Amino acid sequence: MASNGTTSSFCLDPAALKITVSVVLTLLILITIAGNVVVCLAVGLNRRLRSLTNCFIVSLAITDLLLGLLVLPFSAFHQLSCTWSFGKVFCNIYTSLDVMLCTASILNLFMISLDRYCAVTDPLRYPMLVTPVRVTISLVLIWVISITLSFLSIHLGWNSRTEASIANHTIPKCKVQVNLVYGLVDGLVTFYLPLLVMCITYYRIFKIAWDQAKRIHNVGSWRAATIREHKATVTLAAVMGAFIICWFPYFTVFLYRGLKGDNAINETFEAVVLWLGYANSALNPILYAALNRDFRTAYQQLFGCSLTNHNTHRTSLKSNSSQLMRIPSQGPRWQEERPLRLQVWSGTEVTAPQGATDRPCLCPPECWSV
Repeated sequence: MASNGTTSSFCLDPAALKITVSVVLTLLILITIAGNVVVCLAVGLNRRLRSLTNCFIVSLAITDLLLGLLVLPFSAFHQLSCTWSFGKVFCNIYTSLDVMLCTASILNLFMISLDRYCAVTDPLRYPMLVTPVRVTISLVLIWVISITLSFLSIHLGWNSRTEASIANHTIPKCKVQVNLVYGLVDGLVTFYLPLLVMCITYYRIFKIAWDQAKRIHNVGSWRAATIREHKATVTLAAVMGAFIICWFPYFTVFLYRGLKGDNAINETFEAVVLWLGYANSALNPILYAALNRDFRTAYQQLFGCSLTNHNTHRTSLKSNSSQLMRIPSQGPRWQEERPLRLQVWSGTEVTAPQGATDRPCLCPPECWSV
């Protein structure tokens, strides 16, 4: 989240360092935009993904996409040029958008954790707990809180300090002022309380996955239990680890500014933790979509996996045909013992009579068209 005020800015002097930072920030912006566009396209083009469960993921993707389009380019220009050249009015709009979209992104992550907690802990009652009306109310509440903590607070001056303004600096910098009350309220509502709830919900989800893996292990499938346990551990560790690493430093600095003043933090460190928080919007499409099997299938279809594997499947059909032509030479008894199952491109199967031996499919199931 950026800020609104005028202070001396952190400026990159060496040309090589400035070019390196420019490339890194540009790549981060492009990854943020492209990743969240792909999530939106996947849901829009795949009916299987249009569910209540994915409403929060779509909301998260739209929020992060708007952040990448409306905020990050100005943040990068501001960081590299060492000055704010767009006037005070647009500074208030820019900082309000920044706070609003970052807050909405974090609250969407919070709602995703609650949704998954309900789905895992009480799957039978999940359709009754998560209804279209409740999902709509949750999304409206996310944006009401985000707008209240951004546009309303900044334009009414709830975040301003009572001490003298720092407008006497010669280099203007768009920076939000943070007083003690605003820092505490925004930090608790936006990050610390959601973080506490997310830790509890994901810990409960992990415990359930661990217990299920133990049951499988007791039955005797040690390999399946180990794989499931490892997958749950890696997924939950990636989700929580990315969230904490990206946002905890920023909100710690945010609270410290509210306690000690807007100029109490080194500007280089403040810029690093700011862009570390922005990086979470680039990671969200990977953590909350790419780790989902249905989204991975949709990505493969979106990028033409079906088309690229069509030739492979045609080759497999030709191979099957040539083998069928050689079957009569083996005699009628061999035909009864080893009939074939033919794989059809549409995803359906033409199966031989009962007792047939399956022939392995050369085209992966993820690439079958539905």
